[in-house]
Amino acid sequence: MGRRLAWTVFAVATVISTALAGAGAQSFIEGSEDLPLAPVLEAVDEAGMVFDSPSGRIVEAFATGDTDRQEVLAFYAETLPSLGWEQLADGRYRREGERLAIDFFGADGALSVRFTLAPE
Repeated sequence: MGRRLAWTVFAVATVISTALAGAGAQSFIEGSEDLPLAPVLEAVDEAGMVFDSPSGRIVEAFATGDTDRQEVLAFYAETLPSLGWEQLADGRYRREGERLAIDFFGADGALSVRFTLAPE
């Protein structure tokens, strides 16, 4: 019986640690707790700004990556609708009185991305 209990505790601990490691793997756009950062991008810390106003929040965040525009756009086109965002055009979304713009700078392979979240 002691061996079975030890095995059960080990199995449960393994499942929990795997779940916690997976949950920590997802990064979010700075200033937002519900806009995921594409895995091919790395946030540029402290490059953006967050401003709360009576009409809503304004967030500007930046990220870079050795990727191309199409890969980033494909990630957000697939991911954001499940989070309630309506796609208006490539890199343009709307949700509950907010607009999100995803803009690109630099060449594919050395891409810089700006995320702008603002009230409608």
